[in-house]
Amino acid sequence: MTHQELLHRVSVDPAIAGGKPCIRGTRIYIAIILDALAEGLTPDQLMDHYPQLMRDDINAALAYAAALAHENTWKIAL
Repeated sequence: MTHQELLHRVSVDPAIAGGKPCIRGTRIYIAIILDALAEGLTPDQLMDHYPQLMRDDINAALAYAAALAHENTWKIAL
């Protein structure tokens, strides 16, 4: 899956989850996924805890975080 395809899995909509970035079709915040990974959970553990998540969703959260880290040099296209 390309970087752009991964970013399309992320939703930032004021009408959904208060506008917080989340995985499209869910109300799972990108921050929850990133926090869990930072705390040492594996993708498999995360998917066990949130059965609606797929591995590409976790990769999408990482791609979104990377895009934000690059924000000063290029714009995120969602």
